[in-house]
Amino acid sequence: MRGSNSPQHFPDEARFFRSPALPGAELLTARFFRHAYAPHWHEGYVVAVITAGAEGYRYRGERHVAGPLTLACINPGEIHTGERAADEGWAYRVFYPSAEMLRELAQSLRGDAFPANGLPRLPHSVVKDDVLVQALLRAHVLLESGQDLLEAQTAALSALSSLLLRHGQEPLPVPLSAPGSAAARVEAMRERLAADIAEPLTLDTLAASVALSPFHAARLFTRETGLPPHAWRNQLRVNRSLDLLRQGESVAETALACGFADQSHYTRHFRRAFGVAPGHWRG
Repeated sequence: MRGSNSPQHFPDEARFFRSPALPGAELLTARFFRHAYAPHWHEGYVVAVITAGAEGYRYRGERHVAGPLTLACINPGEIHTGERAADEGWAYRVFYPSAEMLRELAQSLRGDAFPANGLPRLPHSVVKDDVLVQALLRAHVLLESGQDLLEAQTAALSALSSLLLRHGQEPLPVPLSAPGSAAARVEAMRERLAADIAEPLTLDTLAASVALSPFHAARLFTRETGLPPHAWRNQLRVNRSLDLLRQGESVAETALACGFADQSHYTRHFRRAFGVAPGHWRG
C-alpha cells in the first residue's frame, strides 16, 4: 500500500489547441508523469509556464529545472529535451508562438531600434517572475475558454510583450557565413534537407552537395546542430506536418506527404516531440 506521504501519480494528459485570438501560435495544456521528450527543436518559440511539479530539460549544454510558477523559454531551432524532475511529474501551460509573430511584436515595441533581420532572443535559464507568470497563465486560460476573443487577444499580446520587454535578450542579426566555411556548409545541408521533405535522400547525396565525404558531412552537421541529419529532418517533417493536420488531412495522408515510411513511423516521431499522437493533436 502506498504511504500517506507518497506522491499521487497522474496519467499523462495533453491537449493542443489554437485560438483565433492568437493565430500565430499553437497552445498546449498538459501534465506528464511517464512521458519524456526526446531531443528535438521547433521552428518557433516555446514559452512554458509550470503550474505544478517540476520539469527538467537540457538546453544549450546545461540541465535546467523549472519548478511551480516559473517560466521555461526555448528559442527557435534550439535542441532541447524535457522530463519530470519531481516525483509527481509536472503540469504546464505552453505557448508556441511562431518566429514571425514574436519578430513583429518586437518590432512594434522597439520600432527602428530592432534589426530588420533579427529575432527576439528569450532567456536561456529558468525565469522567476510572479507578475509575468500570472499574466501568461491568465492569457492562456482565456485563449482556451474562447469566451471573449477581444479580452483573450489583449491579455495574450500584453503578456508576451511583457516577456520581451522584461526578459528579452539583445537580438542578433542572422550572420552571413563565408563561402566554404563550416557554418555555410551546414546551412546548405539544412536547405537541401528542407527543399522537399518527402524526397528520399541518401547521406552520399547530401554530402556531395557540400563537397564533403559522407562521414565528414554527418559529423559536421551533428556537431553544429546537435542532431544527425536524419533526426533533424524527421523533426522538420513533424513540424511541417502540423499545417496539414490543421487543414484536415488524415494522419495517414499527412505521414505520406511528409515523407515518413508509414503512419506508425510518423506517430512515433510526433509523440516523442509533442507528447501526444497526431490524431489526438488533430482532435
